[in-house]
Amino acid sequence: MKIGRETIPKTAISTSDADAIVVRGKDLCRELIGQTSFSDYFLLLLTGQPANETRRRVLDATLVAIAEHGLVPSVQASRMTYAAAPEALQGAVAAGILGCGSVILGASQNAGVLFDDIARQVDEGKSVKQAAFDAVTVMRHERKPIPGYGHPLHKARDPRVEALFRVAREAGADLRFVEIADAVEAVIPEIIGKDLKLNVSAAIPAVLLGAGFPLNALRGIPILARTASLIAHMLEESEQPCGFALSYQATQHLEYTGDFPPGYKR
Repeated sequence: MKIGRETIPKTAISTSDADAIVVRGKDLCRELIGQTSFSDYFLLLLTGQPANETRRRVLDATLVAIAEHGLVPSVQASRMTYAAAPEALQGAVAAGILGCGSVILGASQNAGVLFDDIARQVDEGKSVKQAAFDAVTVMRHERKPIPGYGHPLHKARDPRVEALFRVAREAGADLRFVEIADAVEAVIPEIIGKDLKLNVSAAIPAVLLGAGFPLNALRGIPILARTASLIAHMLEESEQPCGFALSYQATQHLEYTGDFPPGYKR
């Protein structure tokens, strides 16, 4: 059954034979292993181009910023999965990654799409402020949340925002998307009626897009970063378990709201 035009699988990422493994045109054993960092290798895999200092520094900063965030739902899911099946580390890590969506870890991709849309409007002649105002107004009318703004704990700006913006400035990244992110924050109170500040999920695309990172790969950043943290949590779970304790705490505060059978004694 043929779907689409291509009938032959193709990839430009890697190939191998009995004598060598080639990744993005590089000999894996002679040119990459021991010669490059994982961040540089990730960028090479993703783009096919060698990393430059700006992109490397910004990428590293975002990975460090988003990797660990305590016992958030994805970590709890992983811990409880590991507690139930300690022989399946990969399953426990996957349990946490599967929860990466619009609420947890996926907002960076959505914020990047928003910033890219605003940038296109600016290229067409609008001011940054007007383009931000129009874009947020459309999202308001469509009853969509503004991705990357507001935080349950950090009512002022998420402290990671300025840290990432500082790295971007020092690394020489294009600050165009940082300006767009600031503009969105500035127009939100007038449109939404709330003063929602930038959080790390908006800062990540603001700095990465300015460093030339691909828009369609933005969701991969929190996934890659959180994977490292989940492995750390699984090691701790193996040594100092809390997965079943998390389950116990949930049942202690559980309120049943369904019906009871006739004659049931409560």
